[in-house]
Amino acid sequence: MSISSNEDETPFVSGIVAGIAAWLVGYVLTYVVTAGSIRNTFLGQLLQSSDAGSVPQAVGLVFYNAHFVETVVDAGFLGSSSVSLIGGDGGFTPLLYAVPVVLLVLVGVGVAFRSDARDPAVGAKAGVTAVLGYLPLSGIGIFLMQIGSDSPSAAPDLLTGVLLAGVIYPVVFGAVGGVIGSSLADE
Repeated sequence: MSISSNEDETPFVSGIVAGIAAWLVGYVLTYVVTAGSIRNTFLGQLLQSSDAGSVPQAVGLVFYNAHFVETVVDAGFLGSSSVSLIGGDGGFTPLLYAVPVVLLVLVGVGVAFRSDARDPAVGAKAGVTAVLGYLPLSGIGIFLMQIGSDSPSAAPDLLTGVLLAGVIYPVVFGAVGGVIGSSLADE
């Protein structure tokens, strides 16, 4: 693994590994918080009436909701709708919104600090590299986290799943963490 101590080099490998780790840890934390109560929610009813899907997929839908990615529910001839399972009628704690934010900021801090980025711009650039690990898992996860193939079915919204969860979150919060990490490396 090449970790750069030269500010002219971007720590791509560290960013990829950190982005993958942030996505996986975020999913696991969401699983720990939600898996026990999935069956008592709308998702539990959907799991019982669909042809495919299990608790891990349902937790994945909640994880995408934590990125403000809506869950698209297709009820066949009744039509489809978009829902969020966090807060309000969804039943899961709004604190789940903090999971990807905190993890991506921490990842940005770590990548920038580890690469010895001492300038905020260089730190932000280092933190943004988390997108290289986070984006592929967000893209793949959209297809893995589907419940049912016929109606009823549910899946993360494809466009916002890729753009919001896969690109915007890791770029913005990784950069913020990178700036923080550069100030820590500078001390």
